[in-house]
Amino acid sequence: MIAALMSFSCAKSAPAAKKTQVRWFVGLGAGSDEPTFAPQKAVVDKFNASQNEIELVLEIVDNSQAYNTLATQISGGNAPDIVGPVGIRGRDSFKGTWLDLAPLVEKTKYDLTQFDNSMVEFYRDKNEGLVGLPFAIYPSFMYVNKELFAEAGIPLPPKKYGEQYVDENGKKWPWNYDTVKMLARKLSVDSKGRDSTEADFDSASMVQWGFGQQWGDARSWGTLFGPGSFTDASGKAQIPANWLAAWNWIYDGMWKDNFIPNGPYGSSDILGGGDWFASGKIAMDHSHLWYAGFAQIKFDWDIYPMPEWNGKTTAKMHADTFVITKQSKNPDAAFKVLSWLLGEGSSDLLKIYGGMPARKNLQEGFLSEFFATKFPSASIDASIVVDSIAYADNPNHEGWMPSFQETTTRYSDFWNVLTNEPSISVNAEADKLKADLEKIFAAAK
Repeated sequence: MIAALMSFSCAKSAPAAKKTQVRWFVGLGAGSDEPTFAPQKAVVDKFNASQNEIELVLEIVDNSQAYNTLATQISGGNAPDIVGPVGIRGRDSFKGTWLDLAPLVEKTKYDLTQFDNSMVEFYRDKNEGLVGLPFAIYPSFMYVNKELFAEAGIPLPPKKYGEQYVDENGKKWPWNYDTVKMLARKLSVDSKGRDSTEADFDSASMVQWGFGQQWGDARSWGTLFGPGSFTDASGKAQIPANWLAAWNWIYDGMWKDNFIPNGPYGSSDILGGGDWFASGKIAMDHSHLWYAGFAQIKFDWDIYPMPEWNGKTTAKMHADTFVITKQSKNPDAAFKVLSWLLGEGSSDLLKIYGGMPARKNLQEGFLSEFFATKFPSASIDASIVVDSIAYADNPNHEGWMPSFQETTTRYSDFWNVLTNEPSISVNAEADKLKADLEKIFAAAK
């Protein structure tokens, strides 16, 4: 078992006592598994050898203990200077802890134009400021099984954001969720080869589905129809109208129109026990770039743009960053380290953790190598990955909520009901969810 805290430092050019010490905490995200220890220590050594002012000290904590360890350090006034890599969920589990980096960006004239503006804004909290800078990103998009489209004689989705869908008769349709539903129903098939638009279609013997979202929860499914949060601007519980619309569309897709896998089907062997797209039994599947990093896809496929809802397109984002704690005794030095980690050190770190560079000038080369290595026989249009960045959800679907764990448990129960019960009112269940969240939020004050 990994030790609760492992520290590494290297100071070759001068005595450590004469240097400003910066502590780097790893554990909330990637980097707490043993194979990453030596590569991360090599990054620390490289930084420490590159200058004579700062001693960077690496503290690695097992992920299972990292949240409690960091909470204890913070409450004891002994917080590290830098924490990362960390995703939105991990970052917002310690809301209020992180330093606003905007003054340091301005002071050092740090170049934010090297990133997409949407990703810079992704880390800007209206109450807390710029609490992170882009590092590794995982855009989402539509994974499409081209073979299932060909079998059905249906033209593929548009290849670029802003383009319309052109059907087999040459008619143009907006690339929105109504069009997705139209195609998905034709691509959902029962054991006798009938699609879900046919009157004698048997939903109890389905063997193929038209659309899905891999490994999603209530928040991520709701975000198909746009960003949102269970917390309104005043901190009170809410159900975003666009999420409620999405949940109704999804519920009908599961139980009425039969083009989205419901709970029992979704975890079945026919759909790979949850790995829907690799099963070859789903035509359009929304997921992130990280899925392609381990997916075993053995058919002809490609990636396509996300559809729009009410004229707005959203491609939810997963992203890792590094943050500086407000307790840091040396924020200027910490920002120098942070800048180095995101700059000169980023190529080494991205190899250690995996992930697409947030820096625009590195993305094309990364994606070209990524898809050529993972899927040498496939022809993947990697431009869709880059184009999807502009449609990142903000607020993010993994963002902060009061009583984070209790709230997560409650909305997970809500989602379990929707995916497993065929005869409920989504609106009524959403009302119950809001009432319960109001109680949870009130108790958290």
